[in-house]
Amino acid sequence: MGRVMKFPLIIVLSILILIQGCSGITPDENQSFPESTEDARRAKRGKISGEGGIKLFDSSSSEDDSSSGIGVNSFLWRASLDALSFAPLSSVDPLGGVIITEWYEDPAAKGEKFKINVIILGKKLRADGLRVSVFKKANNNGVWEDAPISTDLNRQLEDKILTRARELRIKSAQ
Repeated sequence: MGRVMKFPLIIVLSILILIQGCSGITPDENQSFPESTEDARRAKRGKISGEGGIKLFDSSSSEDDSSSGIGVNSFLWRASLDALSFAPLSSVDPLGGVIITEWYEDPAAKGEKFKINVIILGKKLRADGLRVSVFKKANNNGVWEDAPISTDLNRQLEDKILTRARELRIKSAQ
């Protein structure tokens, strides 16, 4: 019986010594840990005032301005919101450049509803910097079913947004 008691006692004592030995370990203050994506973004962006300080009445182009509060081209962003102002918004992400509407039923076209997704792909005002997807459902005897949509509708909405973005850019330059 004495031998049986020694074995668990040795294990318990070993665990206690191991725990006591680890309690004195503290992280090295000079040790660097991987940055979170948010910390890396902040470091890349710089200080609040930027590397060159605060500039008042700056005449440089604001098209690629990284100091704006959104992560995509501000003209495309505002033009997209203007173009989709008729429909309630489901999700809006200004940093990622994503706008998603709720299903919208046009009073003039009963029995059809639409959902629109707009993705702004970058900070430059370019025709290929925008992607629009329109989805349609039709009411078939009380059941909403997916319905085909012409690709022209996607293109027309993209063109409307791009035209409005150009107007906003011209207006801001004046």
